[in-house]
Amino acid sequence: MPDLRFESVEESVESAEVLLDWQHVHNLIIPTDPLSVEEIRVRAQRNRLAVAYSGDLLIGNYTVRPPAGDPTAATVIARVLPEHRRQGYGELIYRHALAVAADLGATAVETVVLESNADGLRFALRHGFAEIDRYVLDGATIAFVDLRRDSLTG
Repeated sequence: MPDLRFESVEESVESAEVLLDWQHVHNLIIPTDPLSVEEIRVRAQRNRLAVAYSGDLLIGNYTVRPPAGDPTAATVIARVLPEHRRQGYGELIYRHALAVAADLGATAVETVVLESNADGLRFALRHGFAEIDRYVLDGATIAFVDLRRDSLTG
């Protein structure tokens, strides 16, 4: 299994490289909702954002939204650059993000996947998630799919 190093966006405030790498991964995988650097800085104040590297090679990122409306569920979104998929990286990023969610007190997990991301949807379904909602942002044509799993383990 590959080895990854995680760099936190929140803890790397002085390092624009980590923030820009997080932005690159997000905007490539979610082209329908690109984020500016300022939007990412705002998100980093309320969420846990991290970038995954293999050595110096950018592999992917994750977002963990702490439990809010449902005090048991954190939202975990793991993203892997297309050229690094099917190599075990997604599992490592996902497991690392789940540990962060557990540290925040979550016992259930939700995720969001762009409908056109077939790899992401397969990953979520393979990990026991079930679809709970589907919606399209204003001005967009591709839906986001919300999924949930009632346990962090399994």
